[in-house]
Amino acid sequence: MKINVLNQSITDFDGDLAIVNLFEGVKTPGGATGAVDRALGGMLSQLIKDGEITGKLGEIVTVHTFDKIHPDRVMVVGLGKSDNFGLEAIRQAAGEAAKKARKTKAKKVGSIIHGAGIGGVEPAMAAQALVEGTVLALYEFQEYKKSEDGKILEFFLVETDKAKIKNVQRGSEQGAILAQSQNTARDLINEPANILTPKILSQRIKKILKQTGLAEHIEYHYLDKTELKKIGAGALLAVAQGSTNEPQFIILRLKNPGKPLIALIGKTVTFDSGGISLKPSTKMELMKADMAGGAVVLGTLLALAKAQSKANIMVIIPAVENLPSGTAARPGDVVKAMNGMTIEIISTDAEGRLTLADAICYAERAKAKVIIDIATLTGGCVVALGDITAAVMGNDQRLIDTALDVSKHTGERLWQLPLFDEYKEQIKSDIADLKNSGGRKASTITAGIFLQSFVDKAKWMHIDVAGKEITDTEKFYRLKGGTAFGVRTLFELVQRLS
Repeated sequence: MKINVLNQSITDFDGDLAIVNLFEGVKTPGGATGAVDRALGGMLSQLIKDGEITGKLGEIVTVHTFDKIHPDRVMVVGLGKSDNFGLEAIRQAAGEAAKKARKTKAKKVGSIIHGAGIGGVEPAMAAQALVEGTVLALYEFQEYKKSEDGKILEFFLVETDKAKIKNVQRGSEQGAILAQSQNTARDLINEPANILTPKILSQRIKKILKQTGLAEHIEYHYLDKTELKKIGAGALLAVAQGSTNEPQFIILRLKNPGKPLIALIGKTVTFDSGGISLKPSTKMELMKADMAGGAVVLGTLLALAKAQSKANIMVIIPAVENLPSGTAARPGDVVKAMNGMTIEIISTDAEGRLTLADAICYAERAKAKVIIDIATLTGGCVVALGDITAAVMGNDQRLIDTALDVSKHTGERLWQLPLFDEYKEQIKSDIADLKNSGGRKASTITAGIFLQSFVDKAKWMHIDVAGKEITDTEKFYRLKGGTAFGVRTLFELVQRLS
């Protein structure tokens, strides 16, 4: 879908469908919506009066124009209450409008920029949010099943004020970069585990870099099983040893010398059966998404490279498959991580933290100043925060505060959990330096405490996105399947840090 910006009135838009908006409670539409209403002889005002248009967030009402204006049809999307309006409402309204527009079989669609007028949102930010919501909502995973809906071929942001056009264009381009990168991550999350093994993931990443024209800008390297043994990555190898699909420790670099090195690490278990500590069979098929962290850090890197970020970035994707077999790690085994620390394996289903431990050690060896890991790590995070909010922990409050502030703008909610020293008691082992599980109590926190044990000098932050990586419901721009929750937040966070 091509995305362009037009400097004209929405009433003059020469396309199949024009999208305008309305706040909840407004009786007389103003701005661009008012202009459309007048051109249609007060049709929208009458529908508002009759209660058929209320402005509730995501409400869609479509009317035919009968050649009174250029577009064949006009869609009115509700923006919700003005008191609650912001960037996320723009994404949500735009996403709902885009899905309904596709169902009308419209090929050429134009939209006013929600919030850039009386909504009071800076035009570039409003345009970015609108494009993000639109592109994310129109995403489809079509590898194994084709869509029956139509395709929007051209999408236009229509703005009458010439002075705003430059900022609208800038915001539109940024929104497209972020949404497209997030959709690439969604593709990987949605792939079945028999197709996306660690080795195939590594090959797919190399192919993505080539297809996007970023292979010249992003360095690609990986360590295989033999090389992982040489560097002492015993924790990660313990997870991988039950599968015939060998691990791939993927390292990507976007170099900007002179800038502090930021390491982004994504948990990448391409399928997590729980190993010997086997998971229940119910919904085990969703464990193909246990590699969502790796997909998210890849999507973030793609967006940073496309946006020509000045950040100095290392992305680590420690890809493994966790299966039970005669060679699998057992509860009670002791393994040694890259930094020499020994770990007693209490549960082979607490595998993600073992892979992340070695990845953190690798980032420390590379002298990363900031390490951020994102992982579908604990069921406790789902119990505590559900499928809306991710948990965040770390050793630097300024870093955490920046992430929390960023999340207010990106719509990807974060909530800080404590890492009090008292929790360390739960992961003390009688025979090793640490246990890999502290039990059910405060399990999200004790997992964070475990990871912190492998941080040496870097500022570090851990984001637990369990329950946020995949969804079986559809709402606004959030569709069934992989979400790639975290791409927008990590992108903006890295930009601020740089």
